[in-house]
Amino acid sequence: MLKISTTLLLSIFLISTLVHGQAISKEKQAVLTSLDQKKDDLASVAHQIWDYAELGYLEEKSSALLQNTLKQAGFNVQAGVAEIPTAFVGSYGSGDPVIGILAEFDALPGLSQEAVPFKSVRAGSEAGHACGHHLFGTASVASALAIKEWLQSSGQSGTIQVFGTPAEEGGSGKVYMSRAGLFDEVDAMLNWHPGSGNNASAGSCLAIKSAKFRFYGNSAHAAGAPHRGRSALDGVEAMNDMANMMREHVPQETRIHYVITKGGQAPNVVPAEAEVYYYIRHPQMRDVKSIFERLVKCAEGAALGTETTMDYEVIGGAYNLLPNGALSKVMNDNLQLVGGVTYDAAELEFAKEIIKSYPEMKVSPEDAASISPFRISEYSAPFSTDVGDVSWLVPTAGMSAATWVPGTSAHSWQAVAAGGMSIGHKGMMVAAKTMALAAIDLYNDPSVIVEAKKELEKRQGADFKYEALLGDRDAPLDYRAN
Repeated sequence: MLKISTTLLLSIFLISTLVHGQAISKEKQAVLTSLDQKKDDLASVAHQIWDYAELGYLEEKSSALLQNTLKQAGFNVQAGVAEIPTAFVGSYGSGDPVIGILAEFDALPGLSQEAVPFKSVRAGSEAGHACGHHLFGTASVASALAIKEWLQSSGQSGTIQVFGTPAEEGGSGKVYMSRAGLFDEVDAMLNWHPGSGNNASAGSCLAIKSAKFRFYGNSAHAAGAPHRGRSALDGVEAMNDMANMMREHVPQETRIHYVITKGGQAPNVVPAEAEVYYYIRHPQMRDVKSIFERLVKCAEGAALGTETTMDYEVIGGAYNLLPNGALSKVMNDNLQLVGGVTYDAAELEFAKEIIKSYPEMKVSPEDAASISPFRISEYSAPFSTDVGDVSWLVPTAGMSAATWVPGTSAHSWQAVAAGGMSIGHKGMMVAAKTMALAAIDLYNDPSVIVEAKKELEKRQGADFKYEALLGDRDAPLDYRAN
């Protein structure tokens, strides 16, 4: 009888087909097939959340839909974690390693848009998913469903956890979850974000701290008795003047932006109350802390000079991202295997119309199919995310997928439009597949996680102790309520 070695049998079993010119194992092919079979149902979930367009900490229906999707698949779901009603953790499996996947689902105010390639406000809605978090949350849940099926069929030990993280847009939901210790037992964290291209490089972003400064004075008739008034608006404007002068004397990478959110209601009434909302950003969270302390001094000086009083409320804060090359390489390898997004005829026409709305961009619809070269960079991308805090606690890898037409900016009507139709859904599936395959590699080779943890410890530094930039305040559950 012909004897076939165990190694040869394993090779025959593992190498079964080619995808994008690369060999893919049967177990991974089964995962891709399973996700393809779920595509229509997943697109329906994503579109429902797109339709809800719920703002941060108010995402009751969106969160419930994702939770129910996990429960129906056999996940144990704990809701209301970290004292946040819309935050949740869905878990399946047992033992190590524990792999986490982050899921977002909040929309943005003032960006209502129909799923059409021209600007058109959606009736009955003032918000829109201009950052694609409806796709973010759905793809993360989809990935977890596929991993659960693989754990069952393979008999592999390990735990998969989905973290439903509310209010990424300025509400710092993950920071409160970090502070509550929800990520302490996670060995590796995977996440993604919608975008206009496909990329799994390891990089950083800007740390951020935000606060509302409130000034209080005395109202009076602005013409009849101005001497009896003390203008809270003067306090705000004096603070802004000093903050703008401070820009010359901060590290050049710093970003300071503000809006006056309350300035009075009638010119002939000296404003008794006024408010200004500030963001401070810098590539390093330690610098954000010190620059914010200087901003507080500007506010204190403004109150002293205008004979008003002042208090402030820290609204949000997030660390810069810590790159993790070990995990990101695994993510990139699987993104290369899955491939980018290709358009059918209708999607191509949609994309061409969208591209006409930003003629300064030299892009092509075909760019959605390409994948950016992999690199590990210390460059801080000009955005902030509460994933930053997670990345200082757990080895974390992220990626982006082309859910938007190439050239599209986040927080735009064009992003809402593409995210509400099949272009967004295709990019979502790229992310779900990539994260699922990356998780399988980590379960099969835990040594990568060991390497990733060593890299994290090196980047943290020997004296690192986690302290949230937003301090010990409770989550601002009503920050989008008005």
